[in-house]
Amino acid sequence: MIFGKKITSLLIISTFCLLNFNCQFISNTIPLTDKDNGGLFLPNGFGALVVTDSSGPARHIAVSDEGDIYVKLRITEGDSGNVAIRVNKEGKATMMQRFGDYPNDGSFATERRIHNNYLYYSSEKVVYRQKLKSGTLIPTSEPEIVLVDDHAHGSHWHISKTIAFDKDDNMYVPFSAPSNACQDLMSNPSGTTPGIAGADPCPELIDHGGIWKFQANKTGLFQKDGVRIATGLRSIVAMAWNEDDNSLYVAQHGRDDLHLLWPAYYSPWQNTNLPAEEFIKIKEGTDYGWPYSYYDPFQKKKLLAPEYGGDGKKVARNPEVGMPIMAFPAHWAPNDLLFYKGTQFPEHYKNGAFIAFHGSTNREPYPQAGYFVCFVPFKDGVPTGEWEVFADGFAGVDPIINVSDAKYRPMGLSEGPDGSLYVVDSKKGKIWRIVYKGDKSKFGAADIVAINQRKQNSNLRLPDEVKDNVYKDQTIPGIKLYQKHCASCHQMNGKGDEIRFPPLDNT
Repeated sequence: MIFGKKITSLLIISTFCLLNFNCQFISNTIPLTDKDNGGLFLPNGFGALVVTDSSGPARHIAVSDEGDIYVKLRITEGDSGNVAIRVNKEGKATMMQRFGDYPNDGSFATERRIHNNYLYYSSEKVVYRQKLKSGTLIPTSEPEIVLVDDHAHGSHWHISKTIAFDKDDNMYVPFSAPSNACQDLMSNPSGTTPGIAGADPCPELIDHGGIWKFQANKTGLFQKDGVRIATGLRSIVAMAWNEDDNSLYVAQHGRDDLHLLWPAYYSPWQNTNLPAEEFIKIKEGTDYGWPYSYYDPFQKKKLLAPEYGGDGKKVARNPEVGMPIMAFPAHWAPNDLLFYKGTQFPEHYKNGAFIAFHGSTNREPYPQAGYFVCFVPFKDGVPTGEWEVFADGFAGVDPIINVSDAKYRPMGLSEGPDGSLYVVDSKKGKIWRIVYKGDKSKFGAADIVAINQRKQNSNLRLPDEVKDNVYKDQTIPGIKLYQKHCASCHQMNGKGDEIRFPPLDNT
């Protein structure tokens, strides 16, 4: 009799799953991974499968409790800037549908979050949301305008509207700075004229270069409706709330062009490796130094920026400037941050931070670097060791001479309901699902040491000043001129970076 009841229950569950196209016991089943892990190198015991080869040029990604995947596209005009994806029990995409009736005002439209059954996403200047309905892939409600950036930005950069939510239903949004180091953008629109001092005090810090807190349950917000909680932050694309210690964290893009703008103080090698990309625990009321200072990972100090009288040695003029909890190599472009809450991975990964590095565009004359997903172990809100390689191989080549050489660039991260980690690429929207297939009790230090051997590859190691100069034997004056003034943006092959800088090749 009991056996018969169990069969009846399974039939009811199966019928429910068929009608709703998804089910929790399906999402909790670890799918078979691809033989080549979708081209990725992962720690021992992990595997990956490709959910889809192309959802479109993507920014961030979110996975619902029902296992549906939502991707924010990088498009500059038209509507339908979102993609919804439904997968089968093998973890492969079976349905992909564009949606979103709203204007896309720029290629840095970034965010994709799910909070309180709302799907949040953003263009460069507006944050939207739509209500999710169980069993329905595409939200049926009209997009609501949550927040509008009402500043006139023109074509300036660093205005992506990243979002994070805390446990008290507050929403955090950065208003990043448009310039490199607060130079006068009217007389120096490209920001690449050598020797231009920064405005002092920096007017951009009035409404930018910081993070604002808003009430998440409201719509129709403007910056004035929020409270500034931190300042001195140049460009934030990777931001997340850590529920383990109830704190906000960011991974900041550092400034660029130290050698181009200040060749008397910085060599090409220093330009490649300075300043650090900073991993920061946000403390309310703290000034983190931009544009007056930057973090030097070799000296382990905040130094005075050359635009304000610095020479690569003078320390920051503000002794109270906020410091990072960890520093990453320059120009790696941290574009998403995720604190792992699941149990599908070994205990080592619990509450730790995954960071997607989109990869550099301006490390000439040395190889481009980054283009991988790293992991930072945490305990009680503090990193417990050095950063680790978690997923590498996205670029598909080594060394990466030009950004266009990279086959894929990791951009967005999301944790699935079963604890899988999803990674989306920005060039084609390829999506990987990473799972653990081994015995979690046997995962240990040796497995971390093994994957960290990839730190010897050119995209992850500190370049040798002479041996790794990929153009050291080229002495043609035209090439030298291009390398010095153009290549940091338009790349050595003249094909641009496919996002901000247009191609010059064949023009």
